[in-house]
Amino acid sequence: SGTTGVPKGVIVEHRHVMALLDACFQSVDALDSDVFSCAHSFSFDFSVWEMFGAFAAGAELVVLPRDVVRSSEALAQACVNAEVTVLSQTPSSFYALIESATTEFNRIPLRHVVFGGEGLNLPRIRPWWQTRAEDNRPLLNNMYGITETTVHVTTNPLSDADICHDERSLIGTALPSLSVYVLDENLDPCLPGVSGEMYVSGLQVTRGYHGRPGLTASRFVANPFSANGDRMYRSGDLARWVR
Repeated sequence: SGTTGVPKGVIVEHRHVMALLDACFQSVDALDSDVFSCAHSFSFDFSVWEMFGAFAAGAELVVLPRDVVRSSEALAQACVNAEVTVLSQTPSSFYALIESATTEFNRIPLRHVVFGGEGLNLPRIRPWWQTRAEDNRPLLNNMYGITETTVHVTTNPLSDADICHDERSLIGTALPSLSVYVLDENLDPCLPGVSGEMYVSGLQVTRGYHGRPGLTASRFVANPFSANGDRMYRSGDLARWVR
């Protein structure tokens, strides 16, 4: 994780990954006939979803070489050749794909595109979306995630209306295995429309940082909204409820 600006190890158990997969499969209907791409470094948490998502679904996994991933044209062609159906991308990488390799990209038999890692600029993908045939459009899912809570935290499947008319990059609602809180400095819930810090609790909250007990104690704190003694992760990110 590079959440605080310095890379550090996060202790993630198998049960945390299983909770992630169980939750994600409720918004990404992965099939054993799917082909997942692994286009990210194994040191980037996105790869956990890419690899184990494929394994858990009984699907095929295609690990793409670094030199292929660095070229939009080569990446698009590799996805065409492998008949990739589930693609995970940071928005900036996706913009490059659809802007510089549109013809090849539209030949990929995609069913799902999962975004994460940074804010999604809907106007940047709108021209591509509107030129792609309606019966050949994948489901686009804008997800927010944190390594310390096992990759993905929220999910926002984008409708045609969202893509064509919305200017905001909404991150959606918490995955079923998690709870999300927007709190002020006193850990009181913020009213809708009021910015506060995002906290996350639930089955995907990891054990903490490897060899960093002080940092773990400051970021993984007791959950005042639970009687079960569980913890919540203090993300450091600002959020607000808009719906």
